[in-house]
Amino acid sequence: MSQSPTPHDFSPERALALGRQTLSIEAAAVDALVDRINGDFAAAVELILGCRGRLIVSGIGKSGHVARKIASTMASTGTPAYFVHPAEASHGDLGMITRDDVLLALSNSGESEELLRIVPLIKRQGARLIAMTGVATSSLAREADVHLDAGVAQEACPHNLAPTASTTAALALGDALAVALLDARGFGPDDFARSHPGGSLGRRLLTHVGDVMRSGDAVPTIGPQAGVTDAILAMSRGGLGLVVVIDDDRRTLGIFTDGDLRRAFEKRIDLQAVSIASVMHARPHTIAAERLAVEAVEMMERYRINALLVADPEGRLLGALNMHDLFTARVI
Repeated sequence: MSQSPTPHDFSPERALALGRQTLSIEAAAVDALVDRINGDFAAAVELILGCRGRLIVSGIGKSGHVARKIASTMASTGTPAYFVHPAEASHGDLGMITRDDVLLALSNSGESEELLRIVPLIKRQGARLIAMTGVATSSLAREADVHLDAGVAQEACPHNLAPTASTTAALALGDALAVALLDARGFGPDDFARSHPGGSLGRRLLTHVGDVMRSGDAVPTIGPQAGVTDAILAMSRGGLGLVVVIDDDRRTLGIFTDGDLRRAFEKRIDLQAVSIASVMHARPHTIAAERLAVEAVEMMERYRINALLVADPEGRLLGALNMHDLFTARVI
């Protein structure tokens, strides 16, 4: 019986080498799956799309953990799915599976006793079977309506024993199925938001510009003939670091920010002698109130600005927001 290594046996160089080797082996395992995205993969997608019930995902051991993740990903991307433990299925949970369901069974060896025990019962009920295994000639693969080959050349474990590359490959193949299915269903950002209403993801997907923008008197405005001094006073009262220049119909003509003020000082412009129209930034960037707040973040980052005006299709000012507003709303 071998003894466990002591802390004195630790080698930083060996740890780094094994870490890099593990990533290389697992990356190669995933890369090898690309050539297996073939007719069998398409048949699996079509079978799940045509399912009138639920996608049941099952596996035991490490494959069971991967199966739980696949079921979760499927459910959150438009494919109703849940995980059933194969051992529990033999003790009553088999009643959760109906003839209208599709079973996706994961087993690297394809010989997991717990799965093979329930396969005849599943098929007797009329449910269809997709097997994801690492051995195309295995018992589970032979019994399946569709077989997905997730085999790997070697595990990343130095002893080629611990499930490592094989679980990574199965997880990636499950993700590939989920993505193909969400695309086939036309599952979009709004659908994704409805299934992820909680937490930061929900806020990012469900929050619109109109929900976080400042409006009315909270957005300082001024006419194009006003003096720069009046603009500075209005900007100070607003607390946004800007003043919007508008016409009589509230159409946005320009914007004047504290940055524009600093640049005017640097150019030694006589601010007492010019109108705001001569120093404002014309044609400022605007966004619609109906757009997602995350799109406002993207625009600010792209144009390297800290604030954004909100306007209607005719260019009339509706409001404004800055990065601080987005931080407060926990969009970023």
